[in-house]
Amino acid sequence: MSRQVLREGWVLRAVSGPQVPPEIADQAVPATVPGCVHTDLLAAGLIPDPYLDDNETGLAWIGRTDWVYETTFAWQPGGDDRVDLVCAGLDTVATVTLNGAEVGRTENMHRGHRFGVRSLLRSGQNTLTVRFDSAYRYAEAHRDRLGDRPNAYPEPFNFIRKTACNFGWDWGPTVVTAGIWQEIGLHAWSTARLGTVRPLVTVADGTGRVELHVEVERGTEAPVTVRATVADAAGEATIPAGERAAVLTLTVRDPARWWPRGYGEQPLYPLDVTLCAEDGRALDAWSRRIGFRSVRLDTAPDAHGSAFALHVNDVPVFVRGVNWIPDDAFPNRVTRQRLAERFDQAAGANINMLRVWGGGRYESADFYELADSLGLLVQQDFLFACAAYPEEEPFRSEIEAEAVEQVTRLAAHPSLVLWTGNNENIWGWHDWDWQEPLAGRTWGRGYYLELLPRIVGELDPTRPYWPGSPWSGSEEVHPNDPAHGTTHIWDVWNTDDYPKYREYLPRFVAEFGYQAPPAYATLRRSISDEPLAHDSPGMAHHQKAIDGDLKLQRGLDAHLPAPADFDDWHYLTQLNQARAIQLGVEHFRSHRPVCMGTIVWQLNDCWPVTSWAAVDGDGRRKPLWYALRRAYADRLLTVQPRDGGLALVAVNETGAAWRAPATVTRLTLAGEPRAKNSVELDVPAYGSVVLALPAELARPDDARRELLVADAGDPAERTLWFFAEDREVQWPAAELDALVEPVDDGQRVRVTASTMLRDLALFPDRLDPSAQVDQALVTLLPGESATFTVRADAPLDPAALTARPVLRCVNDITGRVSQAG
Repeated sequence: MSRQVLREGWVLRAVSGPQVPPEIADQAVPATVPGCVHTDLLAAGLIPDPYLDDNETGLAWIGRTDWVYETTFAWQPGGDDRVDLVCAGLDTVATVTLNGAEVGRTENMHRGHRFGVRSLLRSGQNTLTVRFDSAYRYAEAHRDRLGDRPNAYPEPFNFIRKTACNFGWDWGPTVVTAGIWQEIGLHAWSTARLGTVRPLVTVADGTGRVELHVEVERGTEAPVTVRATVADAAGEATIPAGERAAVLTLTVRDPARWWPRGYGEQPLYPLDVTLCAEDGRALDAWSRRIGFRSVRLDTAPDAHGSAFALHVNDVPVFVRGVNWIPDDAFPNRVTRQRLAERFDQAAGANINMLRVWGGGRYESADFYELADSLGLLVQQDFLFACAAYPEEEPFRSEIEAEAVEQVTRLAAHPSLVLWTGNNENIWGWHDWDWQEPLAGRTWGRGYYLELLPRIVGELDPTRPYWPGSPWSGSEEVHPNDPAHGTTHIWDVWNTDDYPKYREYLPRFVAEFGYQAPPAYATLRRSISDEPLAHDSPGMAHHQKAIDGDLKLQRGLDAHLPAPADFDDWHYLTQLNQARAIQLGVEHFRSHRPVCMGTIVWQLNDCWPVTSWAAVDGDGRRKPLWYALRRAYADRLLTVQPRDGGLALVAVNETGAAWRAPATVTRLTLAGEPRAKNSVELDVPAYGSVVLALPAELARPDDARRELLVADAGDPAERTLWFFAEDREVQWPAAELDALVEPVDDGQRVRVTASTMLRDLALFPDRLDPSAQVDQALVTLLPGESATFTVRADAPLDPAALTARPVLRCVNDITGRVSQAG
């Protein structure tokens, strides 16, 4: 057996057409494989960067052009029975030709293909050609043939099995890609090979069990043997002549269990599978690292509706999640290192789950291996989003093959704990005026409620499947009913102010979010507007949400003082995003265990854009990231409205009881106490307590000049409650002392407050794009200090580091800043 990866010598050509620019029409462009047309043209200097300014618009012709990739490679026969051309991923409508003979055609980006090519190969030089037809032309032809279907955007993404957000989204660019996006190469083999290996891993009563399902492809009908080992267990099964499948079971005594991060360790065991010939020769091999853990979904009816609670190893896990979109519109740029950085950011924000959203891709082996090692749970959507999808051919067969391949591919990963049928499509059918234009045509119901649950049930019964996000658990109950199953909350962003989150008592919030612009350095790299303004042309192009800026303004008007310039607007919109999501998360967590999870929209961006992300398209953390780190802390202290008054709520997501004294003090903005109360917290492991606050704390003498401070000492951060909105509060002019001193690999900025400083933050990327800071949005009472550690490629100017617009707080919007040092 041998494998020859075909990575070198590729060139790319555009098929002539009136839309192709003349400087590209006759070009043979060096191509990178894996890769795509956009990145190849960009590397050759033939197109501008589509992520800068409005360049995206002028590059729309790429998605309406046919493209040809070609390479020449050497091959010599080696006596093997079979030689296959293995295409792990072609994007999307491809015709594959070897030495002038057609090998096969593909029309699904989300699955691989294998073609027998032994008879077409020549000793010596061979030419492989892959032609990609325009994704638009293909999708529009099927749309015209089957009849249009409603979707959220005026693009035909629901008529092609391709990453939907390539066609643009309310946070993403329209860059309709084409190319050999995953590995391609030759696989030579004899006798038999491993077709699929599907381990079903369970653990119960101290015993781990691997039920290993193996299918082989045969070159001959000779008997073959499958051998497998994991930990101290080994087994084998013979596949007799004429048969093509075997099941063998490996039993491991007392395996160390795999846990989500924050609940325990993540031990992984190598599972090795070898296919052997009758004479003992190894024919093929497969290896993965697996983890022993159980997972189930509690959806039992109760007094509040019906639950949605994930149990791992019989422990109910409060999901502290984020939605994940493709980290770049061009997947070949998403390296393992880049994923590792993003995962570190997720773990650093106390996140324990990533939901892989249905408008993107089935995530990579790197993604899942990193999740396995870090204990980050994964919810993987099947790839349907925000549209009615046809169930006719060729789509049904393609989707079935795609689902079978992906469920099998991902079965070994302990981090994967939930399959979801689609994103918002069942909800869309109910509420988005689809039924009349559909006029009885198919829209995807058969996929979500019949085909996909059957495939998961047959191939991966160790994991739960949920038909949609959102989904109530029954066709008899509205799909977005907060009392049942999962819910999406989007009225807050679209029409209502964010305190409305407190009107919801959901069982599990799978999407909710609030926008803000990216970091300043990200804006300056990607937008050349002079001057930069919230409504300047580049900023407007990088705001994809309908009425996005109007919604941002509505939020500012409700809560914060009016910005005087762009610097104010940038700080305040980022602050408002952080506050909105922190309010929502703390409210939902305060209702544990009725609510058992929140998945914020969204962790990451795929390009520089004003969006709902906590980490922007250049990988910089927005203030929202720091707010998530607080709101998702293992131990959370929060003040919440309850029964016409206020309550102190303590939430404990650790395996040990939380016992600590806590104080709640009503103060003036000048730090003068008006009332104080002390309580003893006794919060059980994985539990919460609610303590009503007395009236002397909950009722201020002057709402505009007072606040509550609740403190339980380490490890929980203190929490604040303001009785009035910032725009109504009579903030004192900010008075502070700032001291900058060098430390290893950076600088330390110590700020001491003479007056209250509300949501103090440093934005060092304004001075150096490499600069990062360890904390943000810190509120200081008079006399208190905070230390910020800044790291950058070179030391920053101390004076600039401690002045506006780098050092900010809410007070400086309406009053001056007086700095003593």
